[in-house]
Amino acid sequence: MQARPDADEAELLAQSQRGDVSAFNELVLRYQSSVYNVALRMLGDADLAADITQETFLSAFRHLSTFRGGTAFRSWLLRITTNLVYDHWRRQRRHPEESLETASEEDDPQPSLTLAQLASSELEANPEQYLLHRELQELLQRGLAELPPEQRLALILCDIEGLSYEEIATVMHTMLGTVRSRIARGRARLRAYLARHQELLPRQFRSS
Repeated sequence: MQARPDADEAELLAQSQRGDVSAFNELVLRYQSSVYNVALRMLGDADLAADITQETFLSAFRHLSTFRGGTAFRSWLLRITTNLVYDHWRRQRRHPEESLETASEEDDPQPSLTLAQLASSELEANPEQYLLHRELQELLQRGLAELPPEQRLALILCDIEGLSYEEIATVMHTMLGTVRSRIARGRARLRAYLARHQELLPRQFRSS
């Protein structure tokens, strides 16, 4: 079953809020990949990410009556996902939230396409290329795991999922300036990490 690209999201939401499970399943099909990818990149555990994805949509369906349309539905979903990730960390007593007082307000002067390119899920048919792709994804995940959680989330939402700064501010429940600084600092840290492992990067991403 595939989501209908011509189905109007507002109508699907209205039907879902009236209890139409079929309409809600259409929304699940549209956004389950994005929800799963964010959970996976944040947690680095495929099984746990699948659990978080399921919990996200169950929670969304239970609380759908509270969604008023003031924000994008995707942003609302990813906020639920993020809250569930942080709930998991709190239960594990891991990753305390970064203090906002330490965040720089300097913006990254150039948008970064590198992370999106490195994180591409397109696989090569050649077995050797497939292996290299897997190794690259493992390296990228290790680099993301070294970032403070808030910077990691901001980078995932911006450079991998393609959300706007405004959408990220909604998901992270913070100000635009804080979003910009988290992205800038996260990109700088990730670039430094990847620079220390240049031999594992595809040639086009290595420094001259």
